[in-house]
Amino acid sequence: MPVDRLVLILVCVFATAGVTLFLGTLLSGLVRSPALSWLVVIPVALIAYLIFRVISDRLSKRDDDHYDRIEK
Repeated sequence: MPVDRLVLILVCVFATAGVTLFLGTLLSGLVRSPALSWLVVIPVALIAYLIFRVISDRLSKRDDDHYDRIEK
């Protein structure tokens, strides 16, 4: 396995763990103050939806695959 792929996997794992801890802390704090929960949940949901749309759009377009034409 190339080193750059290993580093990318490690970065993704650590980023996912950090986001999971952040969202867990955020959700546990929302239980204490439910009036403020909508001020946090709506922006987080919109950001998650935006990230989902960007990733799905990037995966579905074939004209953006510049690296597929590079010979290995």
